[in-house]
Amino acid sequence: MSTEYRNFLALSYEELEEKNLEAKADRINRVKIGEIQEKRLKYLTDEKRIKAVTVLFSDLEGRLHLLDYDKKFLLGSYGNLTFDGSSIRGFTAQKESDLRLGVDWSSFYWVPADVFGNGKVLVFGNVIDKDGSQYSGDLRGVLKNYSEQQHSKNNYTLNAATETEGFLFAGRDAERKFHETGKFEFINTGGYYHVLPLDPLRQFIDAAAEVQRAMGFQNEKDHPEVAPSQFEINFGYSEVVAAADQIQLYKLLCRQIANNFGYTACFLPKPVVGVNGSGMHTNVSVSKGKTNLFWDEKGEEQLSRFGWDFLDRILSHALDLCLVFNSSVNAYRRLDPHFEAPNQIRASATDRGAMIRVPIGNHRSMRTEVRAVAPDSNPYLSLYSIFKTGLDGTIAPHADLRAGGRYLPDNIYKAIDDFKGSKWIAEILGPDVQGRYVDLKQAAADRSPRDLGTFVKGSEVQYHHEVYNQSLWNLF
Repeated sequence: MSTEYRNFLALSYEELEEKNLEAKADRINRVKIGEIQEKRLKYLTDEKRIKAVTVLFSDLEGRLHLLDYDKKFLLGSYGNLTFDGSSIRGFTAQKESDLRLGVDWSSFYWVPADVFGNGKVLVFGNVIDKDGSQYSGDLRGVLKNYSEQQHSKNNYTLNAATETEGFLFAGRDAERKFHETGKFEFINTGGYYHVLPLDPLRQFIDAAAEVQRAMGFQNEKDHPEVAPSQFEINFGYSEVVAAADQIQLYKLLCRQIANNFGYTACFLPKPVVGVNGSGMHTNVSVSKGKTNLFWDEKGEEQLSRFGWDFLDRILSHALDLCLVFNSSVNAYRRLDPHFEAPNQIRASATDRGAMIRVPIGNHRSMRTEVRAVAPDSNPYLSLYSIFKTGLDGTIAPHADLRAGGRYLPDNIYKAIDDFKGSKWIAEILGPDVQGRYVDLKQAAADRSPRDLGTFVKGSEVQYHHEVYNQSLWNLF
């Protein structure tokens, strides 16, 4: 349908960046939510060119869902936005299906019309249970509550940034067709930093980077990765909930831009055997006021005692957390030591086979890098588990942690068993969410061969939580 005579909002990329950075500053400065809500409601009321507000939320596995609300309806009903939770995998049973969305007005984004459509803005929502409490299966809400508790109790700010890798494959919907084609086709054959200035991969990266910049991501660098057709587009540190939101938006905009080009952006951890897989290296730190608590100029690797304790707690609970970080059948192909796999349960400043790396840093940038996180993990669940464990977990005997020789599981079945039997997971997620997550992972695992073998099976793509649809799931 033509929009030629419709006066929908379509801002320039420069205007978008200015507005999104202003909104980001409100979030960083922790402007009271009531003030932000009032400002956003006034904007929506006054801006006649907006037709709809897209509210985003994520399910238990991390799959992103989008609901478009007519702007006029939302202005009158934002306190009572209901949806059918039984239609979301891992949420409520059919007999108790009604859930509500609470709008998080601090997570408001202006978006490029050529990617998201004219006349729309985005905002993230938190899922609310029937009794008005935070819904336990909504890990964004769980992470947000934990972050706010740490700030009010200890004046801690939880900081994160990820390096999320992906592949660009030929054709639209390449993942959903994989059970028929049995292959993914590269769109270029370059490698690390090696690509022609105007080849298809570079054009895609440039387009995605422009959209990120317009959305206030504050880009750092972007480049082709080691494998053919592999990419990475990095952006700056954020408070942990904003960081997780940006991961979801990054994957969404990459998929849409790839689709616009006639390609598929794929975030499976190991879609092609024989080349490097994709990771989501997760850089984290904790600050108190303006002080980075991970920095100590005289500490081992210049990481403070606080930082080493944080790191040691994650290592101590590595087996508990493996299914959180590597949540699909396909993820265990990536934990292959022949391709820089971060499967060793130890920390190192230099060895990229270690689960956690301690990068070179200074008083501002000192951090730890959790390398064992896959790009298809639920970012809210992964970041919550990292910070909750790093701050509140227990530390195993020090000699056991530094001795080496321990490895993460090489198959999802072992990871499911470790997760299912973990007292720590039951404590931080609750037995109900722990059980639901296990059921989801077991259902996907049961549809795939127990032995991974030497080539990617159609089932591990077809029943993947970011790929499946009702039709594909019922082909089993």
